[in-house]
Amino acid sequence: MSERGSVNGGGGDSRLAVDELIDSPKTRIIVCCGSGGVGKTTTAAAIGLRAAERGRKVVVLTIDPARRLAQSMGLTELDNTPRIVKGVSGDGELQAMMLDMKRTFDEVVLAHAEPERARAIMENPFYQSLSAGFAGTQEYMAMEKLGQLRAAEEWDLIVVDTPPSRSALDFLDAPNRLGSFLDGKVIRILTAPAKVGGRSAMKFLNAGMGLLTGTLGKIFGAQLLTDVQTFVSAMDSMFGGFRERADRTYQLLQAPGTAFLVVAAPERDALREAAYFVDRLAADRMPLAGLVLNRVHGTGAPQLTAERALAAAEALEENGSEHASPEAELLAAGLLRLHAERMQVMVRERRTRDRFASVYPDVPIVEVAALPGDVHDLDGLRAIGERLSGSTG
Repeated sequence: MSERGSVNGGGGDSRLAVDELIDSPKTRIIVCCGSGGVGKTTTAAAIGLRAAERGRKVVVLTIDPARRLAQSMGLTELDNTPRIVKGVSGDGELQAMMLDMKRTFDEVVLAHAEPERARAIMENPFYQSLSAGFAGTQEYMAMEKLGQLRAAEEWDLIVVDTPPSRSALDFLDAPNRLGSFLDGKVIRILTAPAKVGGRSAMKFLNAGMGLLTGTLGKIFGAQLLTDVQTFVSAMDSMFGGFRERADRTYQLLQAPGTAFLVVAAPERDALREAAYFVDRLAADRMPLAGLVLNRVHGTGAPQLTAERALAAAEALEENGSEHASPEAELLAAGLLRLHAERMQVMVRERRTRDRFASVYPDVPIVEVAALPGDVHDLDGLRAIGERLSGSTG
């Protein structure tokens, strides 16, 4: 775990006040990030529902292709269009959507190119490959969609559920990565002949281009090279807009109205990943609101230590009891051992949590007690929201 200490300028091991965060009209974007399997999607949905039921108009955007968000909100599917979630109490409103990478790319092209050029771009084989799965495209389109949602001014609060693992923060790099590709030397060289005027200049360039394209053709294939050249020629007027919009969204993520929540489980590997997120957000000057520690175990008998429970179980198994049947003794001993295991898990979780807090004393933390089962409906999301807010243990 990193040795960094101060992140957001707070003081001490403070508790994250989730209700204050979601109630504040200044909070316009909440980004939930974390490794896989820590309840990040559920946390995003629970925050969205709680904010809506406390009077805000909310949209939850998931970049994670998992279907859990739709199922928990009672929706048959999620797509690139916000859908209203029914069953929300109070005066607010909740909508949810899932990023469709290709459709978002198509929307960008249609919005920023003439109809004829837009059609040529979308029919280009290289564009179809790029928009469907080129490295970095998903993260870039997440930036585009977030920028679109914020610019629409239709919602009080946008909650973003990012992909699992460290790729959850790849969208912070997306503007530079895709921009570097679109603005790269090879791409620019491919369009150079079309931009240079004069017959002599064209002759000079064509000689060099013949050598270059011949080499690239051997590497990539002649047809692919032709598709790339056609794509670049059609997209040329849009290149600058891609970078500008992504840069604006990046600045939006750094603005005071944005809050990042790092979601983790009380386990060593998950908190190691959380430390990575905290460090990365600090390095990029992103506003970290705090850490959500999910699925924390508890007990109704905290005064009974694991050692005492094990000792009592062994005594029952060895000596029995004058006041209980052998079956009851066996059951009681089994329950005592289960309690001892639970207490050992709690001690281990507390040590792991305290280790993180000692390295990051300025990161507010909220602990969310584990539910007995999976979350699959709005009532389950409400229960998570109550635990996030501290309304219940």
